[in-house]
Amino acid sequence: MTKADLVDKVTSLGDLTRRDGEVIVDTMFEAVIGALKADDKVEIRGFGSFRTRKRNPRIGRNPKTGARVDVPAKRVPFFKPAKELRDMVNIEAKTRSNGAGSVSGSVDPHHPPPM
Repeated sequence: MTKADLVDKVTSLGDLTRRDGEVIVDTMFEAVIGALKADDKVEIRGFGSFRTRKRNPRIGRNPKTGARVDVPAKRVPFFKPAKELRDMVNIEAKTRSNGAGSVSGSVDPHHPPPM
């Protein structure tokens, strides 16, 4: 899904113009980015949390020349999905792994149930 797709989705929810949808999506992104820049976290219940993680300085290598390069410490954005989101994404896998069509509920790996 692209940003344009997201704008279309927001616009289709009500009596909004495309410009209104763009403003809503841009405002959401700017709010998340602003909070992360301020070293704050953004937590959306049922969806997940955005925060920054600190990466320590290290010595890297230039892949072209092999020369050593000092990589400074930095903060990187990190997203941790909520349990509800993980469960929604994996609901299809859970349904398949529950042994649908199986009589006993457990599947012998050497003798799978007939299809």
